Amino acid sequence: MKKIIYSLLCFVLVSGMLITDLDAQTAEEPAILVSCGQSPGPVKLKIFMTRLGIDYDYKLMATAADLLAKKESGTPYKTLIIVTGASLKGMGAAGVSVDDELNRSKALIAEAKKQDITIVGAHIEGMARRSAGADPGDNSDEQSIDAVCPNANFMLIMKEG
Repeated sequence: MKKIIYSLLCFVLVSGMLITDLDAQTAEEPAILVSCGQSPGPVKLKIFMTRLGIDYDYKLMATAADLLAKKESGTPYKTLIIVTGASLKGMGAAGVSVDDELNRSKALIAEAKKQDITIVGAHIEGMARRSAGADPGDNSDEQSIDAVCPNANFMLIMKEG
């Protein structure tokens, strides 16, 4: 197993999350940490990964072009970590809509699969953040989850989520 798998398992143990290995593929470095929904969740994972010395880039609005550019540089990403969870405030600050995020994530996942990059879906925020400030009928969190999780090789899941 590679350092990134051990690190993610440590993160899971420390934070009371579950990890599901969907197809026994391994996650390796370098990784890229992104968001699908511009929620604050990636910051928690970013801090943990930095402390453990994992080789990764942090780019919330990464695109398929970023994966291609890294491949062309000769040091392609081997793992894509996508944190799910929508934040209307975060998307507003980034100038994007839910549909923009879903389309960007769909293209990012398609390119990752094309390059055989391991995809880790991270649902690491619980109901407290999900329901905070959400309008009745707002299903943007679920849309983010549905866009990422079925396409992941591994999943980090907060039990309360």
